[in-house]
Amino acid sequence: MLCLRQVYLFTLRHYQARTLSSDLLLSQINSCTHEDEVFSLVGRNKARLSEKHVGIALNMLWQLQKKRPLLLRTSDYVRNHSQFLTLCILAENKVEQMEDEAVVDTLYSILRLNVEHHDSLAEVLVTEAWKRLERLSLPALSKFALCLYKQRRHLSPVIGKVAHIVDMKLDSIQDIRILSVLMISISDVISQSFQGRLLHKAEQLLEEKDEVHVNYAKRILQFLQNVKLTYHPLVEKCNKIFLKSASHLDIHGISLIFGLYEQMGFDNAEFRLVAKQLLTETIDDYYDPETFAKLFFTLGPMAGSKVRERLLVTAVHMAEEFSSRQVLLILKTMQKMKCRNSHLLKKMASVLHKHLDSYHLLQLVKLTQYLVALRYHNLELFAKLKMLLFGFLKSSVIPADTAAIIRVLAMLPSFQVEEIIINKAAAVLPQCRLHHLNCIATALVKWNHYDQLHRQNSSELCAKLLQKLSDCGFQRLQKANNLNLLLEELTHVNGEWFEEVLSEEIMAICQRLIDQITWANVFQLSFFLIKTNHCCPSLLDRIASVTVENIDKIHPFEIYFILFLFSALNYDPPATEEFFESCIQHLTSNLSCFETHHLVLLGHVLAVAGYFPPVLIKRIFNVSFLSKLDAQLEVLPDTLKQRVRSRLMKLNRAVCLECPEFHIPWFHERYCQRVFRSNFECILDENKKPLSYMAQNIPLDNVEGRHLRHDIKDEGRKALPPGAQRIALEFLDSKAFSKNSHHLKGEPAVKKRHLEMLGYQVVQIPHFEWNSMVLSKKGEQLEYLRKHLYGIQ
Repeated sequence: MLCLRQVYLFTLRHYQARTLSSDLLLSQINSCTHEDEVFSLVGRNKARLSEKHVGIALNMLWQLQKKRPLLLRTSDYVRNHSQFLTLCILAENKVEQMEDEAVVDTLYSILRLNVEHHDSLAEVLVTEAWKRLERLSLPALSKFALCLYKQRRHLSPVIGKVAHIVDMKLDSIQDIRILSVLMISISDVISQSFQGRLLHKAEQLLEEKDEVHVNYAKRILQFLQNVKLTYHPLVEKCNKIFLKSASHLDIHGISLIFGLYEQMGFDNAEFRLVAKQLLTETIDDYYDPETFAKLFFTLGPMAGSKVRERLLVTAVHMAEEFSSRQVLLILKTMQKMKCRNSHLLKKMASVLHKHLDSYHLLQLVKLTQYLVALRYHNLELFAKLKMLLFGFLKSSVIPADTAAIIRVLAMLPSFQVEEIIINKAAAVLPQCRLHHLNCIATALVKWNHYDQLHRQNSSELCAKLLQKLSDCGFQRLQKANNLNLLLEELTHVNGEWFEEVLSEEIMAICQRLIDQITWANVFQLSFFLIKTNHCCPSLLDRIASVTVENIDKIHPFEIYFILFLFSALNYDPPATEEFFESCIQHLTSNLSCFETHHLVLLGHVLAVAGYFPPVLIKRIFNVSFLSKLDAQLEVLPDTLKQRVRSRLMKLNRAVCLECPEFHIPWFHERYCQRVFRSNFECILDENKKPLSYMAQNIPLDNVEGRHLRHDIKDEGRKALPPGAQRIALEFLDSKAFSKNSHHLKGEPAVKKRHLEMLGYQVVQIPHFEWNSMVLSKKGEQLEYLRKHLYGIQ
């Protein structure tokens, strides 16, 4: 009977497909220019409507909405119309008679019209499409997958089935639009190897297409964000597409791209410049809360003073109209801008009171972080936040949520720790990842430090909990047997507790897993070692050997961070020359991968290590390059901007001193006068006796008032009496050395090198000697200084 029914349905669909080509009603539906015309036709022809008519009518309703700007769409009116309900009932009754593509198209149309995900028609259409999944065409499969994604069925069995079909048919997919939709839809249910195949396929299709729509590139970025991966080759290709199609981007697209870049830790100054120009030219077009909030988020951090002030004034006037989500976006951007405009903050606070109850947990956590970072003090608002956070804490059963709440409660001013917090933390510890343990430990350490554990009982419980935290951290580390998973956990771990309790154990675990270091994870490991400031010879040697063996597989931007590690730690691996030369050759062959400010940072890293590739140095110290750099610095975050300028000045100093053959002019003399100083300096005669000399903190680049140039060393010596010697004394604190060692880092080492090139005898006093018990008395300290100053060989 079932077989006969299937044959009947197929015959019926085939017959109707033949006759509907001349169907007048179908033509009338397709000719409609307004939703009311569609509803009028449906109302007059209910008895005649076939499954084809119903599907086309629902699709037409969406197409008519799609033609309108987002703010002028009337989806509510459409959904609430009586004839729309008629269409939904008919579609539900006739779903089995629909063609495969019609089932998917109907599902897509009703979801775009904002029909509830659990609506009975949506459920029926999903079930029917699932039955026909194997025979769906690739375009229909991608559209169905997108529908499931919009319904948040990220981990459902049907998505797993879609992923399996994509895996089987991946080689046959030749349309980047289809692939990009499928990638974001199945991103939560794929293996790492399948993920790699998808990335390779996306790269291949992007290279084959001369023109790629920006929406497809945005989807690829969304996929990378979903799988928490910054795959540089693909991100750079997408960025080029955005730059090429910039004139077609609106505020919604630009803000989405900026948001994705932020989450992925990627930035591009050229795209920032283009976006700034586009948004500044059209700033008057954004007069509604939705688009203005996106404009504020995108343009605010890189706007000049006049545009910035205009944005702030408009935000104050529009504050009452902002939704709960838009208020969060404004506060987040103010934090990024380091803007503490009191008028706007007060406005935001007054609006917040009516939205607080609508925020979910993570939004409340972020809101509290923003307000604390902006140093906004409103006791009433913080009291309400505390109450809401406590409510979530009491019902929380997810370790990540519990850790986030405890961490943010510790940020609140004058917060008194209650026993429920300690008990709740203790309950989730065994399930916590390292990041969550770190959040809880940071809060407890802060409360203990500021004496906010007023009750004796709370103080004792806190001490026991900190010990239990350490035990859980050690146990989790000792169970680690996969370096990739460990590095993933360590991405967001930092702070006092981590450095004091876990860092040594983590280094031991990394050494135990040293054979798992490959070209695919060498960048993540290098980044972690940079953060921890550990100089571990066995790990560094392994990183160097893996890098040299797989140099062509590692992206140039990742090579930069690997070099940064060795340069910053002042460490020379075995076969140092081979390591640096291989890296430099790979980098100089791919300089186009770097933005202007990245090239400056790269040049400085190599200079600290004592390498000055001519092609890189001549490219940086070029008028057109420096002009381009100045323009791009204007749109970079302040912290990065200052770092780039500082590195350029240091690089300029290094090139002038170490590579006079390049004839690079010294154009940062004032910087050197301000920054490049010793703690103390003097002149000793030929008998090691001090001569009358200038005051302390004399700039070392201009001792005799001369401009620094390639012959300064000779001129500096001419100014001294015969046999005399300039002495520069440097006190080195713990920052000058790698973690828990006496190994001198790159910056103080290169400063010593440059001072010696300027004719100084450099005496460096390490903190671990100066602060030792041996030098605990003033007389012993004076004797120590005499020995090092006057006893120099």
